[in-house]
Amino acid sequence: MGDLKSTFVKVYSVLKQELLEDPAFEWNDDARQWVHKMLDYNVPGGKLNRGLSVIDSYKLLKEGRELTEEEIFLASALGWCIEWLQAYFLVLDDIMDNSHTRRGQPCWFRLPKVGMIAVNDGVLLRNHIPRILRKHFRDKAYYVDLLDLFNEVEFQTASGQMIDLITTLEGEKDLSKYTLSVHRRIVQYKTAYYSFYLPVACALLMSGESLEKHIEVKDILVEMGTYFQVQDDYLDCFGDPATIGKIGTDIEDFKCSWLFVKALELCNEEQKKLLHENYGKADPENVKKVKALYHELNIQAVFLEYESKSYEKLITSIEAHPSKAVQAVLKSFLAKIYKRQK
Repeated sequence: MGDLKSTFVKVYSVLKQELLEDPAFEWNDDARQWVHKMLDYNVPGGKLNRGLSVIDSYKLLKEGRELTEEEIFLASALGWCIEWLQAYFLVLDDIMDNSHTRRGQPCWFRLPKVGMIAVNDGVLLRNHIPRILRKHFRDKAYYVDLLDLFNEVEFQTASGQMIDLITTLEGEKDLSKYTLSVHRRIVQYKTAYYSFYLPVACALLMSGESLEKHIEVKDILVEMGTYFQVQDDYLDCFGDPATIGKIGTDIEDFKCSWLFVKALELCNEEQKKLLHENYGKADPENVKKVKALYHELNIQAVFLEYESKSYEKLITSIEAHPSKAVQAVLKSFLAKIYKRQK
């Protein structure tokens, strides 16, 4: 795996160099330096799971045959397109959420010389994706499908972000707006499509498969993405900040969190009142009360039951798939996230 990661990281340098010499723009040193620094700060950080998943999935679809150098390069390039998409969302998300840190360093827009230039940097990151695709995939039979896929997933993610933002706005006035079905919609659109479906869809297209034929694969991956986000909500509250790399703020931020929605379902009138009075307040005392109520309602046990039920259901759907190679791809995804601590 270490070997695969270092190959993957080398491809980043190649793509970056190509973008810094893109013939559609007359570069000067200042522009080149800015983009160079902006890319290094925002794109290659993080766990790179989404990008590496493209190579992993493609390998499994090829059922263990040795990949050519070109195949590894192309699968890596698609993986990096997903990391670029992720960087674009995060740079803009951090501004919208007024966040302070990301991946253990200050958010890009917080840097003294950056500020609101970060908005345009987000737009640039988004525009790099079709540049990479055009340079390396233009002669491929699946080129149009790739462009279409990235456009579709970006639209779904931005729409999910919108429901998240407007629900939070409504939630501040009326917490009864937070329901499991609302939580599910937000998660499906905001996270599941780009983090789970997109890497596998890229690998399928590279393998010459049509995405229309694989609707059930999309459904399973979206289901997996939902399960992943519920874990995330759980870890935000009960995870160890040293392990997950950030301090959770879902309670303070009024988030439509799975824990909160579950607590609303389970609590009596008195507890509901306590939730309404303390949820979405920045004061540590309020947060403590919400967490104490979660303990009282035994939300941890409720989550563990949800986790094992989801796992069973996912395994059953995966094993119903006719292709062994596709099953292997889906199982490898599930193995990476089941019972994770970060």
